[in-house]
Amino acid sequence: MNRKNHLAKGAAVAVLGIALFLASPIGGFAQAKPAATAQAGQAATLEATLGPLQTALRAVTQKVLPTVVEIDVTQTVTQQAPQSKGPFGLPFGQGQGNGGGRSFRQSGLGSGIIVQHVGGRYYVLTNNHVVANATDVSVKLSDQRVFKGRTVGADPRKDVALVSFDTADTLPLATLGDSNDVQVGDIVLAIGNPFGYESTVTMGIVSALGRSGQGDVASYTDYIQTDAAINEGNSGGALVNIKGEVIGMNTWIAAPTGGNIGLGFAIPINNARQPIQDFIAKGRVDYGWLGAQIADIQDDNTYPGFAADLKLVNVKGAFIMETYKGSPADKAGILPGDYVTSVDGTAVANAQGLTQIVGGLAAGKTYAFSIIRYGDAKNVPVTIGVRDSQDQVAQPKNLWPGMTAIDITDDVRQQAGIPSGVNGVVVGYVPDESSPAATAGIKSGDVITAINGRTVRNLMDYFKALNDRAGRSVMFTIERDGSEISIGLDR
Repeated sequence: MNRKNHLAKGAAVAVLGIALFLASPIGGFAQAKPAATAQAGQAATLEATLGPLQTALRAVTQKVLPTVVEIDVTQTVTQQAPQSKGPFGLPFGQGQGNGGGRSFRQSGLGSGIIVQHVGGRYYVLTNNHVVANATDVSVKLSDQRVFKGRTVGADPRKDVALVSFDTADTLPLATLGDSNDVQVGDIVLAIGNPFGYESTVTMGIVSALGRSGQGDVASYTDYIQTDAAINEGNSGGALVNIKGEVIGMNTWIAAPTGGNIGLGFAIPINNARQPIQDFIAKGRVDYGWLGAQIADIQDDNTYPGFAADLKLVNVKGAFIMETYKGSPADKAGILPGDYVTSVDGTAVANAQGLTQIVGGLAAGKTYAFSIIRYGDAKNVPVTIGVRDSQDQVAQPKNLWPGMTAIDITDDVRQQAGIPSGVNGVVVGYVPDESSPAATAGIKSGDVITAINGRTVRNLMDYFKALNDRAGRSVMFTIERDGSEISIGLDR
């Protein structure tokens, strides 16, 4: 029997023993024997039931601890000093290159996992937010040895980074598990350096899977939720299963009070596998790119009428609101109004799910996108691109059509002040003054009553007419402030 299976079996037997022990009437020991004998019996029972679990946890901890390190960083922060105002309300010194700021060095710490080595160079997986903007990085092993580190690559979209250090000694590497096999209820250990307390181990279970980030948390990954205690300094540390395999990298906590309340989140290790190799090979992560603005339209308050008009009520997927001209989506024939339900057989739950799926696709390869268009299902082959670092394509001027439209519900009619006799769809948002719609003069609040002479009564009519490729130009008939005007857009 190999060591992994032994650890897993020991822990499983121990958990079963705990359940049996807790189900036994403890009072029965006292009734059958004298007090001292009863206590000895209880101790023996505890040892028999909890002993294997303790042995398994010790073995897991001893295996993993040497592979988890402390990462100490120093960064230079510039703080602008308050400026006095001149006679015209402008700060003194403006335009003279003297902002009055001061620079100071700020230290921070986090955790990391030794995941790979090439000769005497070892690579440590950690979070981007641990090493972002660091001028100095050091790596401290569990045996207190310290090495100068170097950031090999960092990516804020997944909040992953890779740090390297050199040593002639042979060091243990973490065993990476398969985070796709993780299930809710699995026992896990969180290992890291909370508040600088080195090599701290806490235990809990997997509370949930597939969680999304909140606020400024990285959105190109989902998260494993755990109640194992995670605090400041744990970022980049290991979330480990009972086989001693790393199944996640501890990343953030939901903490209204600033400390652990049992809501910790880890990046699934499978989401970090490719970035590790990308960092080593080229120092960066390239993400697949579709080239479309997407949205979740099942919330009728945010997107009134969308799901009903387009026959998509309660259908999971991501809605294509607009596409960038010249993007992979545009070249493949993906249209505004399409609804993506799966990519190469992988179901799309929502807009963020599509972002994560596409981000993990290889640029240059073609994938089957299952979509719903005007109520009918179809497949569209899309050759995925990679986002240009200069964003030459993903600019507002290339966004088609450069606006969003919504149904005129009773609430919308009242809020926008649309007369009862005016029907169509109303322009809700024009994202940028350089977009085609804005350049042509279309404004938020305009009511589109027809496109190329075709009456528009709802969103289904709108997208069908918008996507009609009969001509290069699209002519919009618009009701604005009681007057009918026509505005044309070139595709």
